[in-house]
Amino acid sequence: MKLNDLVGNFTVQMNNEEKNLLNTLDRVIIPEQFTEREARVIENLIKKSIIKKARHNGQTVLVRNDKFI
Repeated sequence: MKLNDLVGNFTVQMNNEEKNLLNTLDRVIIPEQFTEREARVIENLIKKSIIKKARHNGQTVLVRNDKFI
């Protein structure tokens, strides 16, 4: 039996700062355009699997993981 069968639908908790930043990520974005504080929040969202890092044309980009949203 899989964990998803036991738990069903689960949600990932986010604070207000994470939610606000996630709402601004409506397209593929490069991580260098964020401030230090925003980069720290993005790292937390990556750890929670809400945002993914991907390689595109040799460049690292950030993409929303719509599976958890």
